[in-house]
Amino acid sequence: MNLTQVDSNATITLNYWNTFVKAVGKNVTVVVLGITINYINATMIHTFNKYHIFRLNPRYILFIHLVFNDIIQLSTSISLFIFSYAFHTIHVSLCLLLILPAIFTTQNTPLNIAFMAAECCVSVCIPLRYSYICTVKRTYIVIGIIWAISSLSILPDLFILLAVESSQFLQSRVVCNRDTVFRNSYSVKKRDASHTLFLVVVSVTLLYTYCRILFVARCADSDTKKARNTILIHGFQVLLCTTVYVQPPLIKLLVTFFPEGLSDINFATFIINQVLPRLGSPIIYGLRDKTFRKFLKRHLCAVNHLPKIIWKLSS
Repeated sequence: MNLTQVDSNATITLNYWNTFVKAVGKNVTVVVLGITINYINATMIHTFNKYHIFRLNPRYILFIHLVFNDIIQLSTSISLFIFSYAFHTIHVSLCLLLILPAIFTTQNTPLNIAFMAAECCVSVCIPLRYSYICTVKRTYIVIGIIWAISSLSILPDLFILLAVESSQFLQSRVVCNRDTVFRNSYSVKKRDASHTLFLVVVSVTLLYTYCRILFVARCADSDTKKARNTILIHGFQVLLCTTVYVQPPLIKLLVTFFPEGLSDINFATFIINQVLPRLGSPIIYGLRDKTFRKFLKRHLCAVNHLPKIIWKLSS
């Protein structure tokens, strides 16, 4: 009996150690990816601010807003991911401080991409009116509209939470995700309806802009064909971003087939829905642009040149 008890304790200890190692590996992977992506995105923002040519172009303004949005979204999402492993539950007030920016920026992304596709369509299909339609002032107005639409989608849930839930719930600890905080049935229905509306509007916008550019590209130059490919990339990027809309039912479906793999399912969906779209943004929109890439290389590789500069100064 003593031998059996020792074997049981050894098995429990081994399982606990394996679970701990797996959890640390997941968190390290997420943090490393987050730091890498945010470093590239921060360098892009620095490049945008340093050169006046970018601040006068609506295309670059929309792009850098997308990058700034991704930094906020990735930082808050990774913080929530780490807290879920480190503490499992946190106070509702702290959860709101993290989850509200995450929801805002997650919903901003497809809207921003839709406006980027519209700007691309205007530049190709009606280039003579581009400077009139797409101005710097109107671009910042569009950014304001993006944030306003996202606010109208989530702020009612916050008001319902404060009006319906008791003070005891607001002071309690919960697993920090949208469904556990905004748990009112109206909030759940409104969330599904807003996700469907966002998905339809953005998909229709991308389809329309692609068809317009495709029609023009039949007898056009390579720049127009590049714009057509850009719209396709926009579509792929939106597809990655909007997978977050189907994340709750997708997790439930996967758990029914793999009931013991909830932790691995949450990790996989987090990487696919939250990290990969942010990894694609700097590659798709920054490095593909020749002008932006030329200036970006000077700052992205600045760390590599630092030892050479120090050596020259010392000598």
